[in-house]
Amino acid sequence: MEQINLEGHLLEGYAIPTENTSILLIKAEHGFLGCGYFSLATAGKVDDAAVIVSGVKNFEEMLAAKVKAVSSAAAVRGVTLEMTGRQALLKLIRRDKNTMP
Repeated sequence: MEQINLEGHLLEGYAIPTENTSILLIKAEHGFLGCGYFSLATAGKVDDAAVIVSGVKNFEEMLAAKVKAVSSAAAVRGVTLEMTGRQALLKLIRRDKNTMP
C-alpha cells in the first residue's frame, strides 16, 4: 500500500503485480479509481462508485489519464468521461451522495 497525497487528502494506492502487468487501484473515501483490469459490472451490482482509466503503468499516470468508464454511483457523484483520474478522485473525496443536488 502506498499513500497518495491529493490536495491534502491521503488516499490508499495499491499495486498488485501479475505475471504480465500490474493491477492498480487508488481508494478514495467514496469510491475508487482503477486501471483497465477492472470491470464495472460488479461495481454496478454492489453500487460502488468506480472510475476506470486505461493504458497506465503507475499511480502518476492514473491521475493524469482520461476517464474511460464510470459506474452509475460515480456518475451520481459528478464523475464524467471528460475528466482526468485526478479530477474524478476529487469528486469521490469531496461529495457525499446524501447531499447531492
